Amino acid sequence: MTLATHLPILPVVIPALAAPIILLVMRRRPKLGVAVAFASCLALLGCALTLMGWVSDGTVIAYALGDWPAPFGIVLVADRLAAMMLVLTAILALIALLHAVLTRADRKGWHFHALFQFQLMGLNGAFLTGDLFNLFVFFEVLLIASYGLMLHGQGPARLKAGVQYVVVNLVGSSLFLVALGILYSLTGTLNMADMGVRVAAIAPADQGLLRIAALLLVSVFALKAAVAPLHLWLARTYAVSTPAVAALFAIMTKVGVYSLIRVVPQVFGEDAGAAAWVPAPYLLPAAMVSAIIGFAGVFVARSLSEQAAYAVIGSTGTLLIAVAGWSAGSLGAGLYYLVHSTLAAAALFMVADVTARRRGAFGDNAVAGPAFAGRSGVALLFMAAAIATTGLPPLSGFIGKLLILNSVVALPNWGWAWGVILGTTFIGVVGFARTGSAVFWKSAACDIPAGPGTRADIAAPAIALGLLVALSAGAGWASAYADAAAAQVLDPAQSARAVLVEAAR
Repeated sequence: MTLATHLPILPVVIPALAAPIILLVMRRRPKLGVAVAFASCLALLGCALTLMGWVSDGTVIAYALGDWPAPFGIVLVADRLAAMMLVLTAILALIALLHAVLTRADRKGWHFHALFQFQLMGLNGAFLTGDLFNLFVFFEVLLIASYGLMLHGQGPARLKAGVQYVVVNLVGSSLFLVALGILYSLTGTLNMADMGVRVAAIAPADQGLLRIAALLLVSVFALKAAVAPLHLWLARTYAVSTPAVAALFAIMTKVGVYSLIRVVPQVFGEDAGAAAWVPAPYLLPAAMVSAIIGFAGVFVARSLSEQAAYAVIGSTGTLLIAVAGWSAGSLGAGLYYLVHSTLAAAALFMVADVTARRRGAFGDNAVAGPAFAGRSGVALLFMAAAIATTGLPPLSGFIGKLLILNSVVALPNWGWAWGVILGTTFIGVVGFARTGSAVFWKSAACDIPAGPGTRADIAAPAIALGLLVALSAGAGWASAYADAAAAQVLDPAQSARAVLVEAAR
């Protein structure tokens, strides 16, 4: 086997090995544990970029664990979309880890770095797996790690939100297993490529059961993506999490969106009978409602972290408006916006943390507080993050929304989609302007001193915003790659050939 054949397993193996090493050395040599964490993230980025280079020409790499032929064995599949998500995850992990270390947030618990690595293992595995059962397994890995990360730093607010988060995801996991059981009983396989071939042969008498399983599966992915009305868990969970953790969690909802994009065309495409394109009638209305709720939450939020949490819901809704078109053009626009919205949300969470650290007891609450050192610089970061999140020029959010607006013209209800995207942009601008003016422009006479501030804690959000500038400058290449990835996803026969033929050799 060549190195290219083995490469897809490394994004799972590297964090899986790094986590126990960190556990062993963290108590006695914490600096070494932190070094291992950074080395792991850098290695993941190198692997992801190499993999992206190898699959950028349209190659699909199938990795059969233990040389068991598909569909009987576990298969990892790397294509343009998977490589893009791996690169995004590695970059986001480095930024979030940097912020945690510079702000010393990682020192509030001994197991932060180990849980962080297990989280990356689950994320990377979910993006690479070629079968539905292992998608469930990697979901559980990243969710278990996220439970610990969310409670990092302790506190009653985190505990209360954590219980809600656990209960909601346990329900989702149960529904996922029910859907898998039904699909396996109908098709005799859980390999996505093989299942996509077999659903076309399902008897007419079983079409209703197939549709039920498809709807259950789509509902689980919608829950993970926090799509309305399954979004209620997200705002409180993200708002009370440690900011560096919340920044990493910016990609968690994108795992649900990724699963929709990956599974629906592959398994429930044109030949799936009653389950063909099963989310199509519901996805666009749910996406528009999610965008409205998210940016309405931005408007009424009482703190910067709460605004960032609602912005995640709103941006996911905007993203799914593009996905609902199920065309190469709309999916490509959505994938470009996916990268942008993930980095923008992470930057917003970290800017909220920088602000809270400097305002002392006032935290990041949207009220006038004491003037603090470096307020103009932090205000500039907040303005840039707000511009990125709402989609104003010149940052990549503006380009992403333009691409989405252009792509959804082919939809039957494109006027509603345009109205929601433009309307929520305006609501978001007003919401961020109101909060920014209260926090950064107004000062209140008080005896409570401002909190300490350092230049180091602005590094991570500044890097995230710098990447958005780079995404804007390289919009031509990035959008072309996203379009090619979308076209590849919508050609399930290519993936089936790679998985069922090449992996079997």
